[in-house]
Amino acid sequence: MGSSKLLSLLVTLYLLAPTSISSDVSLSPEELTQIPVKFLDFAKKPEIFYWMVNIRRKIHENPELGFQEFETSKLIRSELDQMGIPYKFPVAVTGVVGYIGTGQPPFVALRADMDALAMEESVEWEHKSKVPGKMHACGHDAHVAMLLGAAKMLQVFRHEIKGTIVLVFQPAEEGGGGAKKMLDAGALENVEAIFGLHVSSLFPVGTVASRPGPTLAAGGFFEAVINGKGGHAAIPQHTIDPIVAASNVIVSLQHLVSREADPLDSQVLTVAKFEGGGAFNIIPDSVTIGGTFRAFSKESIIQLKQRIEEVVMKQASVQRCNATVTFDDKSFYPVTVNNKNLHEHFQKVAADMLGVQNIKENRPLMGTEDFSFFAEAIPGYFYYLGMNDETKGKFETGHSPYFRVNEDALPYGAALHASLATRSSTIAPFSSPCRESDDIAVDNCKNKKDEEKIKARSWRLRWMTCFSVKKSKPKGKGKGKDKDRDKSSTSVTSSPIHDSCYSAMNSYYRDENLKAVISYCRNSQGLSCGRVLVVGAASWLLQFVVESSLWRLLV
Repeated sequence: MGSSKLLSLLVTLYLLAPTSISSDVSLSPEELTQIPVKFLDFAKKPEIFYWMVNIRRKIHENPELGFQEFETSKLIRSELDQMGIPYKFPVAVTGVVGYIGTGQPPFVALRADMDALAMEESVEWEHKSKVPGKMHACGHDAHVAMLLGAAKMLQVFRHEIKGTIVLVFQPAEEGGGGAKKMLDAGALENVEAIFGLHVSSLFPVGTVASRPGPTLAAGGFFEAVINGKGGHAAIPQHTIDPIVAASNVIVSLQHLVSREADPLDSQVLTVAKFEGGGAFNIIPDSVTIGGTFRAFSKESIIQLKQRIEEVVMKQASVQRCNATVTFDDKSFYPVTVNNKNLHEHFQKVAADMLGVQNIKENRPLMGTEDFSFFAEAIPGYFYYLGMNDETKGKFETGHSPYFRVNEDALPYGAALHASLATRSSTIAPFSSPCRESDDIAVDNCKNKKDEEKIKARSWRLRWMTCFSVKKSKPKGKGKGKDKDRDKSSTSVTSSPIHDSCYSAMNSYYRDENLKAVISYCRNSQGLSCGRVLVVGAASWLLQFVVESSLWRLLV
């Protein structure tokens, strides 16, 4: 047989062989269940625990508002530098994105928000906020500390991670839409799943709470200016009273939920702002009202927004006034939806760490969270970390000037972060069930056979691309705007297809592929063992030929 025909045959056999980058081929179920327990034990070590506590208190003393988290970001980068973790900065003004692992797929992200609230702290303690009018009253200081704690543990085991864990330190969650800006900046490029948590005083320390599907509402803010004609309060017939018009608008707005919404489709519309007039005997020229609206589906929130504008405009007209309505797009958040496959993954990991009895089901809440932008773009999962302890007094809910964090919860959050990411051998089910290529997702699979056919096409497309793509050196290193970006791993590239191909062409993944072939054979999934082993051997031989440049001699 001619050398070119031999190479062609090997390529054909190779294209039929599935690949694996899973870290769990060699781990037994018993070993998998021990991962969360070991991380929790590690996080509870005094040197790790008090390190997280110290970081949290430093951030708490110096709160910064959305997109102003410069010192917080600086502290994060300093800790990542000390740990030897590469990162990208700036991302969305003050955001930081770190990378742990091989720089190759699968990419799993962990998120922490960084910003504080514009309110005065009323808790008297040693580490009270040093900035007047600003306070970490929602636990974001603890979120950063826990993600850094997870990073510290994961970096210790970085050589055992077969994939890449992405650390997302996000600015401006409190109304600034920081998650959306990070998405637009490419923070989740190639990422297949993302996890986020929030401390909660509603659940005891050592417990977690969540649910699959919609968990937090979509919501936004509106403001309406109703214009009339002012004058003396004693002669209202010579005026066009905007206060009466605004009052009718508010009453009519309340009917949108009580009379128009499906009772089984939770919605909220609240007018919380009313500004007009400054004297007892003067009817003002205009009145400004404003509020918030919430719903649990995209269709409902769009309908509610449309009807708010219609009611304001037409009710004002009935009272001879005119009105303008504006919606704050920056404050609009979509529904936070937890991926069902990730929910199963979370329950398994949390049960192994905390016990099934300590996993609570959380009811859907009408609050909003800009993690929803991440979960809308890729499969995401958001859960609550309990921190209540009655022996330490009352822990207020978020956005209270008396809000406190129970620091005993920090090891649980750090360990859950690390465990959820490293137990991601089931990363494939997190994504859309069928993928024709790396860029085109198929929403629904008709059956298992169709799914396997599409996956087979994906493998063939990937490996055919390998023979036409060469690894290129990064450009502009150390120059201008790219200077800070060079701290990021040079193995994190912009092409998911190229990453998959290149990773499969090195000796490490060649060995992993052979393990996957053996595992595939044992499970008897489709092909016969003999055929699988032949294909696997051909796959290994072809990679050896390509890597050693022997293909030049064959051709």
